[in-house]
Amino acid sequence: MLYVSGEESAQQVALRARRLDVNAAKIRMLAEIELERIQSAIAELKPRVAVIDSIQTLYSAALTSAPGSVAQVRECAAQLVRLAKRSGTCIVFVGHVTKDGALAGPRVLEHMVDTVLYFEGDTHTSFRLIRAFKNRFGAVNEMGVFAMTEKGLREVTNPSALFLSQHKEDVPGSCVMVTQEGTRPLLVELQALVDDAHGSQPRRLGVGLEQNRLAMLLAVLHRHAGIALFDQDVFVNAVGGVRVAEPGADLAVTLAIVSSLRNKALPGKHVVFGEVGLAGEVRPVQRGQERLREAAKLGFTHAIVPAANRPRLPIEGMEVVPVERLAQAVDYCAGR
Repeated sequence: MLYVSGEESAQQVALRARRLDVNAAKIRMLAEIELERIQSAIAELKPRVAVIDSIQTLYSAALTSAPGSVAQVRECAAQLVRLAKRSGTCIVFVGHVTKDGALAGPRVLEHMVDTVLYFEGDTHTSFRLIRAFKNRFGAVNEMGVFAMTEKGLREVTNPSALFLSQHKEDVPGSCVMVTQEGTRPLLVELQALVDDAHGSQPRRLGVGLEQNRLAMLLAVLHRHAGIALFDQDVFVNAVGGVRVAEPGADLAVTLAIVSSLRNKALPGKHVVFGEVGLAGEVRPVQRGQERLREAAKLGFTHAIVPAANRPRLPIEGMEVVPVERLAQAVDYCAGR
């Protein structure tokens, strides 16, 4: 492996390698930002993997613009992509993102590479998420969860535990759902708080959820379940800072809202998933079997799911409650 550092000197990288106790027997280090010298090193060493850290620091002597400019980033990336195809070396570009979360540099850079991975972190936790937004060799929207430790990143084998609160007893407004991140089922706790509105315009706020979809679900609750929230502030949050973008969270969001409004906790050890339509129907979601198995593995004993996602064979330790309409799910929870 060849690690090309344009951000830090060899001495700075060595300090981190010693702290992490890295076995550097098969890692070659090159502190360089000139493209032509990097190409010569790759051609001479013929590494299986070469890491360029970062693509925004490189420059080609053939261009007069400064490193990090659009022309330099595009040209350096194009030259290295051609070298990778010719030599068979797997080249990893490390790049920066802007405040808006977009790749810093030309968008064409994403089209030139085979895979785009976003490495995300939260200043308030030690956990890091890796998401695939483009992948020519596999599924997109995959997610890996890692913990930042003194010895570097460590894989979190059970990421669902990160997004579930540990309540000693059931609390109103809390509902656990099973979402799907690529091919990985993930349990996430959704929390809702419904309170009397103190202004002329009630507030609707969703953290980690799509704002417009929350407003739509409140309208469906009123029309098809008879639950009016026009004079209530509604706040919904996905625990752990995870973002839930799929419509399979609809049923869990609505049940959490109803639970908070009535100040009645949902039954413990229940998981929920399903898409809610404008007509009040509960629509099926993809990979329902995998979601149920993941929930059963973590000790959940009941599941409220769309009728079309009812498992053909029983799942050991799991009682599945199929529903076709939103009102059925609300009535089931009220009767428990």
